[in-house]
This record gives sequence, C-alpha cells and structure tokens, in this order.
Amino acid sequence: MHEYSIVQALLNQVENIAQENRATKVNKVIVKIGVMSGIETHLLEVAFNTFKEKTICEEAELVLNVQPLTVECNECSEVTELEKIHYCCQKCNSTNIVVIDGEDMFLMSVEME
Repeated sequence: MHEYSIVQALLNQVENIAQENRATKVNKVIVKIGVMSGIETHLLEVAFNTFKEKTICEEAELVLNVQPLTVECNECSEVTELEKIHYCCQKCNSTNIVVIDGEDMFLMSVEME
C-alpha cells in the first residue's frame, strides 16, 4: 500500500511547516486528493491515524477534499468536471482534451498552535 509512504511524506511535510512556524501542536491537516490520483482515501485515513501517534500531529484531524477530474477541451475550450471517468468533452464530444485537475494530491492547509 503506497498510502503508508504518502502519509509518512505528508507527516514530514507538516512537521517541517510546524517547525518553521514554531508551532507546538497541529489541530487539522487539509488535503486535496484528485479522483485519478490513485490514492484510496480510506486507506490514507487509516495510515494517517496510525502514523500520527507520537508526532506533532497526534491530535490532528485529517480532512480530505476529493477533487473531481477537470478537463479542458482543445477544440471548443470548454472546461468541465467529469462525473464519469470518460475522457471526452461533455459539450462537443471531442477527445482532444487536457486534464487540468483531479490527478494529484496537495497539502492545502495546516491548522496549528
């Protein structure tokens, strides 16, 4: 499960941010996860709750905002969020599209004291 290594990297990043800001406690970690990121949100939550023990994030809440797949059509310039993972423009049905969001994971914010 690669979610464990993702959580380890996330916790390291949050700890670095907390140190830079001289925080003593992290209350909330907000993450954006694209539906096509390949990350299982349930497994990520389990891994976070397992590995946060004895870290600055020990009492932190993990908030996962799932980002739908967003594409831009190169034919008609329409930007749409796809409800189904079907790589074509919902307006003109062109397959000449570019994915602009929904494939990555980002740390959006950290609430700390």
